[in-house]
Amino acid sequence: MGNVFNRTPFLRKTFYSLLDLLLLRAWHVHKELRHIRNSDPTRQIKILDAGSGFGQYSYKMSRVFKGSTIKGVDVKEEQIADCNQFFQAIGLQERVVFEYADLTTFNEPHKYDLILSVDVMEHIEEDELVFSNLYKSLSNNGMLLISTPSDQGGSDTHDHEEDAVNGFIGEHVRDGYGIQDITNKLKRAGFSVVEARYTYGKIGSFSWKLSMKYPILMLGKSKAFFILLPFYYLITFPFCALFNAIDVNSANDTGTGLLVKAYKK
Repeated sequence: MGNVFNRTPFLRKTFYSLLDLLLLRAWHVHKELRHIRNSDPTRQIKILDAGSGFGQYSYKMSRVFKGSTIKGVDVKEEQIADCNQFFQAIGLQERVVFEYADLTTFNEPHKYDLILSVDVMEHIEEDELVFSNLYKSLSNNGMLLISTPSDQGGSDTHDHEEDAVNGFIGEHVRDGYGIQDITNKLKRAGFSVVEARYTYGKIGSFSWKLSMKYPILMLGKSKAFFILLPFYYLITFPFCALFNAIDVNSANDTGTGLLVKAYKK
């Protein structure tokens, strides 16, 4: 799918928009980004996208935080090159750049006002070392925003279908975090205030299965499902959007995801 949508900048933006609509984690992250922006709309900040992947969150932040500078870092060099090429094509290369970096050795002291890490920490064994590096990279009064699976089945560990488990957690080094677990680790790294809440409650988890898991599993079984995919989403997306909105605006007692805010005072 990435190869299809990467043919032109317009298709790449369309791909980002589809991810924003379908991925519940994006709904939660975007809501927090808007809160940060609205607290001081004219302030220009320095942002690190720690584990930038396809660049969709860097693109979103370039639109939310007008005039701010963003650096995306990742360990996959092909994605770094791809993102730099795309952001140059759309004229944002002066504000948004991508570089190779290993977060376990990352060292840019007191540089960033905001660091975003989405679906990264579950892949890194030395997580406390990364938390310490990110803490040191924040300026005073900076914030780290993390989206990661929880230990309530966030890595699909409650699903006994072998193909599903292997497909979704093959690169994970941990099943997920408990709220107290990640809070303690962040405080040991130096963060003075940590706020964590569950995402992907019962309704949100069902929405994820409907919008992402089932289509990916079906595509894995047969590429012919590409033909049926638009019709599948035509039927299911209104329900997914409703379920996502409910999850984003709910105080979930538990959930398969976590959204964490850690502050450096």
